[in-house]
Amino acid sequence: MSSHGQPIPMTSQACGPLTGTAEVPGDKSISHRSLILGAMAVGETTINGLLEGQDVLDTARAMQAFGAEVTDHGGGKWSVQGVGVGGFAEPDGVIDCGNSGTGVRLIMGCMATSPIVATFSGDASLNGRPMARVTDPLALFGTQAVGRSGGRLPMTLVGAVDPVPVRYVVPVPSAQVKSAVLLAGLNVRGQTVVIEAEATRDHTERMLAGFGAEITVEDTDEGRVITLTGQPELRPQQIDVPRDPSSAAFPVCAALIVPGSDVLVPGIGLNPTRAGLFTTLREMGADLTYENERTEGGEPVADLRARFSPDLKGIEVPPARAASMIDEYPVLSVVAAYAQGQTVMRGVKELRVKESDRIDAMAAGLRANGIEVEDGPDWWTVTGAGHGNVKGGATCQSHLDHRIAMSFLILGMAAQAPVRVDDGGPIATSFPIFEPLMEQLGAALSREDV
Repeated sequence: MSSHGQPIPMTSQACGPLTGTAEVPGDKSISHRSLILGAMAVGETTINGLLEGQDVLDTARAMQAFGAEVTDHGGGKWSVQGVGVGGFAEPDGVIDCGNSGTGVRLIMGCMATSPIVATFSGDASLNGRPMARVTDPLALFGTQAVGRSGGRLPMTLVGAVDPVPVRYVVPVPSAQVKSAVLLAGLNVRGQTVVIEAEATRDHTERMLAGFGAEITVEDTDEGRVITLTGQPELRPQQIDVPRDPSSAAFPVCAALIVPGSDVLVPGIGLNPTRAGLFTTLREMGADLTYENERTEGGEPVADLRARFSPDLKGIEVPPARAASMIDEYPVLSVVAAYAQGQTVMRGVKELRVKESDRIDAMAAGLRANGIEVEDGPDWWTVTGAGHGNVKGGATCQSHLDHRIAMSFLILGMAAQAPVRVDDGGPIATSFPIFEPLMEQLGAALSREDV
């Protein structure tokens, strides 16, 4: 069942060439952080191109609940009247973060060092995800957390009254955990230090610097050391949100597997901590080029052109690349199904604790559609059938996971028989225009009446 209503079964079938321009929505990671840092600044932050998916809208409502004034001016233009670092008010009700693991973990971080109490909840998927990975480091500041067994939502956080700075080594690569600790460190006197062995997406560090925080990043023998000086007065910003590379992955990957396709995806953020998928696809032999490369708002941006690539080859994806493409492994596995040979993905145990167990969900669905998959705790291997040889014909479970649903719909666009997903409703959480955008390019998608 969809997280926001009745299930929406959807079917995708083989189609003619996908052609045209795919204007995907704004970057979800940057959209979340724009709202949160705007709420923690003093004055009005304006945001252009905000992703208006359910996940981000839930974060906007959360910032309102903490006392910020958040206004939708239409057309992706928003403004946030911030309350300043340490200025959050105690919310009257439960903070409902819907399906968003990023939203809930970042919001927990930004309120954890204020002397207030907040209760967090979400949909069935989010309420089953582990929160200890965030609440454990937040406890070092003096924050208290009480939730269900296994550190699950619903959960109440009691903010630290007299927080102390921390030095925290992130145990597994996670931009969410790193960002939660840095956001908590904003309201702490002294320096908060976060150390990560592998670089993860760095939007939080870039945006903190842009808002005027004193933050340094240094590569050392110990790892990537991020040092934040607490209690700054953050300055409001004008933010132009680049388009989301994680959303761009779907029309790009569809174009690579559908014969005759030629799709341009303009204005995509190519932050090196996010662009691992595109590097991987090119190594597989994808006809994928960058055009009009430029910098916007401190982030590298380019237009991506993807063309049908009938001679894709399986490769071994370097484990060190996982952090830069963790959300893209499901749709990469779809491309791997149309390649020749094995695509090996290692160091991806984070996929086990996303909106769903994404390794298990993709392995089950791919096998049902005639693709050979092997998997282990932190790895999986897809043996490609090659262009034109993916059988399709199965119904796949989305497990309330937007990326699983979209990935299987991409699979169906070049399969021998249609591919069905039991519920496409969760797609709205991150890519609300996925269906009309893909249909405009030429995809054959349909919904079922229930």
